[in-house]
Amino acid sequence: MHFYDYFRSSAAYRCRIALNLKGLDPERTFVNLRTGEVRSAWYTEINPQQLVPSLVLGEDVLTQSMAIIEYLDEQHPEPPLLPKDGLERARVRALAQSIACDIHPLNNLRVLNYLTGDMGLSEDKKLEWYHHWIEVGFTALETQLAGDPQTGTYCHGDTVGLADICLAPQVFNARRFEVDVDRYPTIARIDAAINALDAFADAQPGRQPDAA
Repeated sequence: MHFYDYFRSSAAYRCRIALNLKGLDPERTFVNLRTGEVRSAWYTEINPQQLVPSLVLGEDVLTQSMAIIEYLDEQHPEPPLLPKDGLERARVRALAQSIACDIHPLNNLRVLNYLTGDMGLSEDKKLEWYHHWIEVGFTALETQLAGDPQTGTYCHGDTVGLADICLAPQVFNARRFEVDVDRYPTIARIDAAINALDAFADAQPGRQPDAA
């Protein structure tokens, strides 16, 4: 098992949490997004999308964080990242995908670089874009979490799972870009609870070897 990672990648951060929860310690290679290493010939051969993470298993290469996490959950079922009940699984997946599919793609590095590069937007306008889409997404997510009795200590009950794995990196980045997360008290509460767990805390960007 070989994991291609970058400390500030939200998608890689999700996978680091899942690997930690499963007690897995793969060999790691760090692919620098800032320097363009992710577009190098050697890495493009591994992942033609030129994105991290990638998980290599012998001759097989898995890409896309959500697919990697669900694969890990299927192959290493303890602790489970999804509930057994079908409706509960659907709820957790919906919460996770609202972050991974609707919030994160609009504010990842290549989008922000395009805004200030090809589109010629100022740094202030870039931050305005970032804050807008975080606030739209978090407003909806806060309403969903706060209004549902299935929300517990974590996004779904009192066991961490896929939705929490997606939430932690998004809140981390929101704070990094000076979004007032305290405006979303349920999100802030859950984030504090999950980051008190070693699996989440050890996956934080600042604790990664390539963060130096």
